[in-house]
Amino acid sequence: LTVLHARDKAERLSHSRTHLWYNTRNPTDHQVPRIQNTPSTMSRMPITPSPSRTSPGTSGSRRRPGQPTPSSMDREQAMRDYKLTIEYKHLKQHCPVGVYLLPSFDDIRLFHGVVFVRRGMFTNGVFKFELRCPLKYNDAGTHPTVKFTSYVYNPHVHPTTGEVDIKREYPRWDSNRHFLTTVLTYVKRIFYTREYQDEDDKYPNQEALKLYKTDLEGFRRRVAECVRESQKGVYLNENGSTIKFTKEEKVHEILRDLMKQRYGANDDKMNADDIARVVTREETLELIKQARSLSMARNSEE
Repeated sequence: LTVLHARDKAERLSHSRTHLWYNTRNPTDHQVPRIQNTPSTMSRMPITPSPSRTSPGTSGSRRRPGQPTPSSMDREQAMRDYKLTIEYKHLKQHCPVGVYLLPSFDDIRLFHGVVFVRRGMFTNGVFKFELRCPLKYNDAGTHPTVKFTSYVYNPHVHPTTGEVDIKREYPRWDSNRHFLTTVLTYVKRIFYTREYQDEDDKYPNQEALKLYKTDLEGFRRRVAECVRESQKGVYLNENGSTIKFTKEEKVHEILRDLMKQRYGANDDKMNADDIARVVTREETLELIKQARSLSMARNSEE
């Protein structure tokens, strides 16, 4: 018992000679407690090594405050890509009638599209385009770009590059209000515009705008040529495009006849937009299956 009391007294005496200190020479070590040991306690207390102090610019230098790490940048980009896929998913319900958009195989931010015009001066036009989203889409101020690969004679479309004046219509891109469906709606609307504003200098195709205001019949002739050219180039598929057109076969004729019988496409009171609203995806797939069966039956008879 006497030996135990003596050992306890020795330990208390040893701890009283051990004190905490702060290393204020390095600001990064501020308020980091260290234990300084006397010779009598060093033999049984572990010594914590101090962190290495390297000069700025070396491989061991610390990251500057506020500087994003590569992992955080990757997470932010992954979140942008995810938001873009969600926008594309919603096009199933909100895509404008007569406009179709498919993503490319190699780039998640590149889309291939086509517009079928059903009324107005551009009636029966089939205009193909590419839609590209910048890397930081859909952040504020990051406008997507739309370029027609088909020739389009329109004041809203640049005569050389085929780019649509998205920035003119939406000077401030708001990520909370503007989405892919916003762009596609505008791309469709430029073919149905009947009047143009007085801000002449902001339209990409000044020649088309001037002709529209001075010679409307001449403008109509140029538009008719544009429509005919788009029809001629329907089967000229762009390299890498996910939208491809093939010439009509017998199965297509059968499918068209079946759709006319079911939806009354010959009714003069119904226009193309009304028919598109009536047709559902399930019914269309059913008609396609029937058309294939009928086509195979006719081929076997022949």
